[in-house]
Amino acid sequence: MEKKVLVIEDNTQNMRLITYALQRGGYRVISAASGEEGVDAAIRERPFFIIMDIQLPGMDGLEATRRIRASPANGDIPIIAMTSFAMRGDRELLLAAGCTGYFEKPIDPLTIVDQIHEIIEEESL
Repeated sequence: MEKKVLVIEDNTQNMRLITYALQRGGYRVISAASGEEGVDAAIRERPFFIIMDIQLPGMDGLEATRRIRASPANGDIPIIAMTSFAMRGDRELLLAAGCTGYFEKPIDPLTIVDQIHEIIEEESL
């Protein structure tokens, strides 16, 4: 059975790249271009995991993560932040908002699925 994943990303080029990598990894990708859409999709679809861009128009990825965590969708859905602005203290900020882990852009489509699996496996230990 194909596992569905939710990618919340407003940049179409980044969305294409991560979608391509996830589909190659055997996932069915649901996409959302804003934090608001992403929260709705997370509640409606209950994905296996969520890739969350942090820099989103309107509601940012941190707020979207907090809302998903506070919603009926929360469960243990891993939420993996995708950011191009990883600076000292960001890791703590992302984890405090409810992210399971994070990776930095630009992503490598050949290794990103393995990185995601490592983050999810570390969480389940």
